[in-house]
Parts: sequence; C-alpha cells; structure tokens
Amino acid sequence: MRISSEEYSLKQRKKKRRYLRRHPHIPYIWPTMFWMILISIIPIIFVVIMSLTNYELGIPSERLRFVGLQNYIRLFNGQDKVFLYSIFITLAMTCIATAIQMILGFTCAFLLNEDFKFKGIAIACFIIPIAMTPSIASQVWKLMYNADFGVINYFLNLILKLKVVWLGPKYAFLSVLITNVWMSTPFVILTIYAGLRSLPVEPYESALMDGASSYQLFRWITVPLLKPLILLTLLFRLIDMFKMFDVPYVLTQGGPGDATEFLGLHIYKIGFAVTGLVGRASAVSVLLIIIVAILSKILIGTLRGSNIEGT
Repeated sequence: MRISSEEYSLKQRKKKRRYLRRHPHIPYIWPTMFWMILISIIPIIFVVIMSLTNYELGIPSERLRFVGLQNYIRLFNGQDKVFLYSIFITLAMTCIATAIQMILGFTCAFLLNEDFKFKGIAIACFIIPIAMTPSIASQVWKLMYNADFGVINYFLNLILKLKVVWLGPKYAFLSVLITNVWMSTPFVILTIYAGLRSLPVEPYESALMDGASSYQLFRWITVPLLKPLILLTLLFRLIDMFKMFDVPYVLTQGGPGDATEFLGLHIYKIGFAVTGLVGRASAVSVLLIIIVAILSKILIGTLRGSNIEGT
C-alpha cells in the first residue's frame, strides 16, 4: 500500500510533535548550539582554506594562489626540519606533564578529603596557581630560574653548592615541565576533590558492613564512581597541554635554539614572528586540530562507555 505525500508529511509532523513533547528543552538549546557551531566551524574552515594557499603576511592579493597539499608535504619531507621535533617534544611534554598532574592531583585530592587543621588554607593555596594569569606566573618562574640571582639557585648554592642554568639547553624542557605542573595540578586536585565530596556514602557503608578493606573501597567503589570525572579531567589536561603556548613563550621563546619549540610556538614562529608564512602555519594548525579531535573522540568514547557500564 503506497502512502501519499500528504499522509507521509502528516506522519512526519506527528512524529516531530511527539519528539518535542518528550524533549521540551530542544527548541531552547538549538539556537545556542547553532551559534556555537557557527563560531567554531567558520574559523576552522578559514584555517583549512589558508593551509591550501601560499598566503604570507603582506603578500599582494594577485600573488595569492592555491597550492593544494604542498604545505602539508613540506612538513613531512624534511623541508620544515623543526616540525617533527616540535611534535616529538609536544607529545613528550603532554604525556609526562599530564601523568604527573593526574598522579599528584589524585593523591593530593585524597589527602585533602580528610579532615585536618588549616584545610581551608590548603585549598586557598591550591587556588592561587589557577587564579594567576599564565603569562604572569611564567614571568615569576622565569625570575626564580635565573642562574645568577634566582631564588632556586640561591637555595641550591646554599645547601649543595650547586648552580644550574635552568633556562639553558640542558634544563629548559625540565623548567617548562615544572612550571606547567605547578600551574595545572591544582585544577586536577580541586576537580577530583569536588568529585570525592559528592560521592554517596551508602555504597561505602554497605561495603564496610561486609568487611571491605580500604583498598577494596578504593578499587571497587571510589575509582568506578569517579571514572567519568577522571576521564573528563584527563581530556581537559591533554588538550590544554597540546595547545600549550604561553608558558614556553615567556620562559624560553622556544629556545635555546629549538629546544622548547612546541607546536603552538612553532605555529606562531612560522606564521607571525619569523617568516610570516601563514599558509604553512595554517597547515600545522590543521594537523594540531586533527590530533586533538582524535584524542577527544577516543576519550569521549571511553567516557560514554563508562557511563553505559555505570547504568
């Protein structure tokens, strides 16, 4: 039996009404979603288009031309010698810093969850690094790292008779790592701490009545309940580390040499600071967006899986 177009249209309208009755919030969300998508998509499209051209700062419009994938090929055929190194140190910094932040943050959050004197002062101290502007905090650390009159070398010299050139080739990466850990670990601490404070007490009481140990409580109750929050925090930290710019820029400007030229700094240098090759910088930006998108997809998929298991 064939359905006429009018009957089909009527059926679709009824289906739409039923859906809106079940989800009355949808009409209010769509306008916001539309503008968010528009604001996000248009810059990405512009960057992708720029990555396919030879656009340079100050280039006349008549010299602008389409070059296809040439900017991408340059990144991997050895013409951009710093690019692959930038990816390597960015991945290294992201993995090492995020691991330290998550481990320290988890540990401190559990300690903070206990009742002790001056707990409010401890929480206030953790808020300070988050409240500080990254560029200002990095400038403070740069003064502390100073080889001649920095406070770190002062104590090293006082205790161990040791002088370290923190922002030199040997320790520049470590200096950026320490600064990042100091600035970002409090975010993990306070997020996990908030999650711990919101956990229901009933599962713990039931487990204790059954004779569960502290480790069993942690392994089978705390971790599963906090898993979505842990994954979300991990996602935020990984994305933040991948797009890192302000800390290495203030501390080392990517140096000495290329020692701390992370991807964010590399994009800035080839696009604006040194060569003005915006087309090539856009190609690196597109690759960075793809890396972050893939990483986000993996973690969000894991997060959804954990939510399904929890239900």
